[in-house]
Amino acid sequence: MTDLNIKASKRDVLGKKTRFMRREGTTPTHLFGHGIDSLSLQCDTAKLQRIIARAGMTRLIALEVEGDKEPRGVFIREIQREPCSGGLFHVDFYQVKSTEKIRVDVPIILVGEAPAMKEKGRTLTHSLTSLSVESLPDKLPPQIEVDLSSLEEVEQAIFVRDIVLSPDVTIVTDPDQMVVRVSEARAVEEEVVAEAEVPEEGLAEEAKEAGEKPEEPPK
Repeated sequence: MTDLNIKASKRDVLGKKTRFMRREGTTPTHLFGHGIDSLSLQCDTAKLQRIIARAGMTRLIALEVEGDKEPRGVFIREIQREPCSGGLFHVDFYQVKSTEKIRVDVPIILVGEAPAMKEKGRTLTHSLTSLSVESLPDKLPPQIEVDLSSLEEVEQAIFVRDIVLSPDVTIVTDPDQMVVRVSEARAVEEEVVAEAEVPEEGLAEEAKEAGEKPEEPPK
C-alpha cells in the first residue's frame, strides 16, 4: 500500500482529560471517512511527528488500528498544535478507498533558475502555492514541481495550463490562474501603490452613485 505506516490504539479518554495523555507522549487522534464509523484513537507523539514530517497532507499512510486485521489507507486531514509551544495537540486522519478518486490541494515547489532573473531590478512573484488535483490515492503526487528555466524574458509567466502531470492526475484548478511571473521591480511597486491609492474624485464619484454627499476637506 505505502511505505509510511503508524500504529493507533482505541481511545476512551475524551475532552479536557486528554491533556494528561499529551504529557505522557501520546497524541489524541480521530479517524473518519466516507461510509465508515468515526473512531477516537491515540498515537505515540514522537512517531506521529515523524510521519507528519514525511507524509505531510498529501501522502498515503497505512494506519494500523488496534484490533484490525488489515491497515487502513488514510491521509492526514488536519493538524492542530499548541498555540504557545507548537507541540502536537490533535490530528485527524481521513480514510480513503483505493478505487475511489480523491481531491487534494498539493503544494507547488519552484525548481531551477529563471534566466530572466539574472538581470538586476527584477522580481519573481509566486502567486499560486498549491494546485487542487484529483486522482486515486496511490497516484497522488506529494508535491508539484514547476521548472523556472522557461522564464527567459521579463513579464513572462507560467500558468496552471502550462503544468503537465501524469495522466493519472487531473488538475482541478482554473487553467488560467498564474503560478509565477518575472516582473520589473518598479512595475511591481507601482501596482501596489495603484491598489493602495484611491483618487479623491473616485471617492466623490462612488459617493454620488451611492446617493451620499462626499465629505468636504476641512477649511
